[in-house]
Amino acid sequence: MSTKIKITHLQKSFGAVQVLYDIDFHVDEGEIVCLLGPSGSGKSTLLRCINQLEVAQGGLIKIDGEIQGWREKNGKLYELSPREIVAQRGQIGMVFQRFNLFPHLTVLQNIIEAPVHVKGLRKDKAKQLARSLLESVGLASKEDAYPSELSGGQQQRVAIARALAMEPKMMLFDEPTSALDPELVGEVLNVMKTLAKTGMTMVVVTHELAFAREVADRVVFMDQGRIIESGPPDVILTSPENIRTKAFISSVFN
Repeated sequence: MSTKIKITHLQKSFGAVQVLYDIDFHVDEGEIVCLLGPSGSGKSTLLRCINQLEVAQGGLIKIDGEIQGWREKNGKLYELSPREIVAQRGQIGMVFQRFNLFPHLTVLQNIIEAPVHVKGLRKDKAKQLARSLLESVGLASKEDAYPSELSGGQQQRVAIARALAMEPKMMLFDEPTSALDPELVGEVLNVMKTLAKTGMTMVVVTHELAFAREVADRVVFMDQGRIIESGPPDVILTSPENIRTKAFISSVFN
């Protein structure tokens, strides 16, 4: 199995505050990894570094063996141009806590915007793809609706369809259910479970331990900017070795 994401010695600070310390992390192709940990542990920042929404101060991120944000030549690293970075970022789908849909566009228009204007896909082809994706997330009847006419769960499912419309190599989810009312969480998790079965490589920041147990191939626990523990969900969620992991899991279940 090939390595999809390989991170070595990643360091990230915001001003004088360091939020990621010497992160070594990998995700294999088709693997589903759930990142767990308390708020402020660096999980979301790690995702944002993978997608080049944040610039790290040290370390390397490789996707399919390609360094993100840099080009290596004669043993030296040279920063990529903004256009090259956008091209790299376009290979990664990301779904945020908030849905970030364009309020003035319909559901269908939201989904086709990037494929048409970023990838240059013909509009008729983009619409065909969008309708197929809307059907896959259970929203085929909502293509002409505006985001304000949808529930939070429906908006998040549209956001997932929009990310998939770019035909990404992998998907990153940053606590995709944390902004939802409890009764709407299940509909989003069900879409993610279905996506997981397709073999899509996924990294998911979540507090939904039952979802992690059911779907993840591996669970990674982070605390204070460091990876503390990593392993199969049945091991990490049932009998973790680290005292901080134990405390976190106990607090969530209680």
